[in-house]
Amino acid sequence: MPINWVTFDCYGTLIDWEGGITDALQPLLPEPIDRDALASRYIRTEAQVEAEAYRTYRDVLDEAGVRVLAALGVDGPSPLPGSLPSWRPFAEVPAALAELRRRGRKIAILSNVDRDLIASSIAQLGIEPDLLITAQDCGSYKPASRHWRLFGERSGAGPDRTVHVGASQYHDMRPAAALGYRTVFVDRHGEALNTAPTRVIADLASLPDVIDELE
Repeated sequence: MPINWVTFDCYGTLIDWEGGITDALQPLLPEPIDRDALASRYIRTEAQVEAEAYRTYRDVLDEAGVRVLAALGVDGPSPLPGSLPSWRPFAEVPAALAELRRRGRKIAILSNVDRDLIASSIAQLGIEPDLLITAQDCGSYKPASRHWRLFGERSGAGPDRTVHVGASQYHDMRPAAALGYRTVFVDRHGEALNTAPTRVIADLASLPDVIDELE
């Protein structure tokens, strides 16, 4: 059956979220710490904040940033909401998205973010997605299923014609697979697999061919 839609997580998959986070936090620390360790600490903290109750992603960035800084001995506001517009796509992403569209795929972004914040990121991708589903639309954050439910309602497409692409096993691979989607895990860090994605790729350069192979 033809694959009409490719759905994407945004931050960490298309946009270098970890680089943006660590670039914003490191200058505030009394002593630099390992970037991977800082990113891991932030990822854990953000997931905790998102699980507490729905709040805007701007507020998530603010609260999670404050908690991480406080744990590292720094008092003060979070720099993260203001830094998001400077976060850049991974180098291969614009060309990969353009090639997917050239091959007739529709592109959707399913992101844990607010609509006003993601606008600055989409402007850097080289294309406008055919459909955008945000946490603001859902009133919840992945791994909750509402992003995929809204995608189905608004696109009219089911899992049989869609492949979901993401860089988080927790936020994307596990919930998408549970809903019947084929999944492509973008493994930029050589992670141990605790899920069973349909395919694993190191970056998005090969994705257009991978989608062709999955048809």
